[in-house]
Amino acid sequence: MKKFVFSFIALFLGPFLFFGWTSAQDTPFHLNGHTWVSQQAFIDSGARCSTRTIDEIEQQEIESIFQKFLAVRRVTERATGSVVIPVYFHVINNGSGIANGDVPESQIQDQIDVLNMSYGGFTGGAATPFVFQLVAVDRTTNSAWYTMTPGSAAEAQAKNALHRGGAESLNLYTANIGDGLLGWSTFPWDYAGNPASDGVVVLFSSLPGGEAVPFNEGDTGTHEIGHWLGLYHTFQGRCFDRDMVGDTPAERSAASGCPEGRNTCKLKTGQDPIYNFMDYTDDPCMIEFTAGQVARMDTVHQQYRTSF
Repeated sequence: MKKFVFSFIALFLGPFLFFGWTSAQDTPFHLNGHTWVSQQAFIDSGARCSTRTIDEIEQQEIESIFQKFLAVRRVTERATGSVVIPVYFHVINNGSGIANGDVPESQIQDQIDVLNMSYGGFTGGAATPFVFQLVAVDRTTNSAWYTMTPGSAAEAQAKNALHRGGAESLNLYTANIGDGLLGWSTFPWDYAGNPASDGVVVLFSSLPGGEAVPFNEGDTGTHEIGHWLGLYHTFQGRCFDRDMVGDTPAERSAASGCPEGRNTCKLKTGQDPIYNFMDYTDDPCMIEFTAGQVARMDTVHQQYRTSF
């Protein structure tokens, strides 16, 4: 459905909406009690995704280990929908009711459905091997954890208390996270150093039907879980194209809104991958993973999240 909608927009309303999008970037952007001078300023601030940055040196080390793994292990391409990821869903709230972040069961199930649609290739792009299965939901009222930020004592305390399962299990936390952030994730290679910290944290109002417009269709979860499965941003390394995936065009910077025809690396082939789940565009614009991203997630999952 998303893919059809944006094909219609591009064909019939593209010029009008492109200029409208440009204008929208010049108006104040409000999210979760915070205000930026524009939505682009919000994107540029890093609040769209607060997953830690992997610098070039660390990335080279990770890729060296990855290549050694491929040299000694027999890695197979697994079939679509063949790998079940157990999901432990941790609702951190400030009291009862949606106003306090106590999201209902219906939104939790909707989030799982979005993940399965996105990773199943039903919104566009390539299908992955992964199916997300909700196995447990717990609810915790804690005002300090409710507004936690990446690397904070509150985050460590919450995760140490609530984390369940092993490397194969996804621990997904919702809260009214601080600093106007939408979410963050750990990478699979971080697991061994601190298993309890492993998982994904998202703003509760980014779940489907939440109030974090235009990031309220559940794709903050889709994006962050991409990191959890080993993907970088599409703009990693800017025009040097260091997301380690061959079929995502190079991109100089994160995209905002849904800028049809954007091309920030004109000396490289292809327009910016604005429809990719690993960019920063609005949720309705995010519709796809590439075949290369699927292959990387599959292999990295076998490296770090599968017991041989």
